[in-house]
Amino acid sequence: MMPFPGGIDANANATLIFSVVAAVIYAFTLGMQPTLARSAAKTLAVAMLGVLAQMQGGPLLLVGALALSAIGDAFLSRDGEKAFLGGLASFLLAHVVYVALFLRSGGGVALLGAESWRGAIALVMIVFAVVMLVALWRRVGPDLCVPIAVYIAAILAMGISALTVSNVLVIGGALLFMASDGLLATEKFLMAAISPHRAWMRLAVWVLYYAAQLAITFGFLLS
Repeated sequence: MMPFPGGIDANANATLIFSVVAAVIYAFTLGMQPTLARSAAKTLAVAMLGVLAQMQGGPLLLVGALALSAIGDAFLSRDGEKAFLGGLASFLLAHVVYVALFLRSGGGVALLGAESWRGAIALVMIVFAVVMLVALWRRVGPDLCVPIAVYIAAILAMGISALTVSNVLVIGGALLFMASDGLLATEKFLMAAISPHRAWMRLAVWVLYYAAQLAITFGFLLS
């Protein structure tokens, strides 16, 4: 069964399949050198989720967050510090838009105190963010310390704001997003250059990230 009305050839379902296929193609090219085709696959995977959200009448903020994420993917599909900083800036803006979306759609931050499980998850998120900040602060260059600290604050705000939403897919997506970013930071800055764990970590980063975007998108479009 397809998640949206109509068969496999319905516009919404076809767009979703296009997105999934692009994500799978990129997963199989993770170990290859950057090429335009590889960058296109990575960018289209989430860009098509943005198209899907637009087609299905999803919130404009969701469309914007997915579009900014796709731009970030385009940057991060290339090598070099400038590309990394471009990706960082794009995802920073995407997280800010997600915060606005979640707070607008949720029941308010009072839920974190009213329901203990939400408060407990928020506390875990805070501890995770502090640990990552301390670990990265010692390893990255001085030019990256402030941008990374700002980014960590943004993704923490995204995660906590998602806890104000009642939809479990949205909450799960935010958790997967944070896990993906944590693995990405570990692989890029904390692992030895010749570590044998880099290959599986890169795959895990992509799988968690795409699953996060898919879960958040479904959370808003299928609820």
